[in-house]
Amino acid sequence: MDLFEEIRREYEFGVASISGVARKFGVHRRMVREAIDSAIPMRLPAKERSRPTIGPVAEFIDEILEADRRAPRKQRHTAHRIWVRIGRERSGHQIAESTVRQYVRKRKRTLGLRVAPEAFVPQQYAWGDEAQVDWYEADVDLDGERVTVQVFAMRPSAPMITTLGVLETPNSVARSPYASPLLTE
Repeated sequence: MDLFEEIRREYEFGVASISGVARKFGVHRRMVREAIDSAIPMRLPAKERSRPTIGPVAEFIDEILEADRRAPRKQRHTAHRIWVRIGRERSGHQIAESTVRQYVRKRKRTLGLRVAPEAFVPQQYAWGDEAQVDWYEADVDLDGERVTVQVFAMRPSAPMITTLGVLETPNSVARSPYASPLLTE
């Protein structure tokens, strides 16, 4: 893109001939004409090439991947496992494992079997704006006796602060070194 800009400037304000600009930048005259016509380089579509190695086994791989769509996620074939099966079941075809991996990766994306990893953005809040709260039951030993208690855990979005409160019954609070003063009153 910068080259196209330089070619356009040189043609407009410098040498002013297509062949002179081509000679100066070491490019073909066709590229100079393309840069003069448009500031954005034209992209040619990639030509579809024949696949002599994967072609004979592509249908076999597609059948495996289609069967995997109905299988539980943990039971689906990996690219390596498919390559091993090709070696055993289609022994007449010699194919590299990397070729199988590339084809399986592409086909899994088109079939929706491979989901792109999620991106996470770290969240930051001002003190006291947000908090995570959990309420659950736990079996604990109090005074040598096993008791089911209710546990209240609150963690503000500020780092390294956690508030815990343990309720033995709805009316009384067991004293905990981590219990919040609000819960113990």
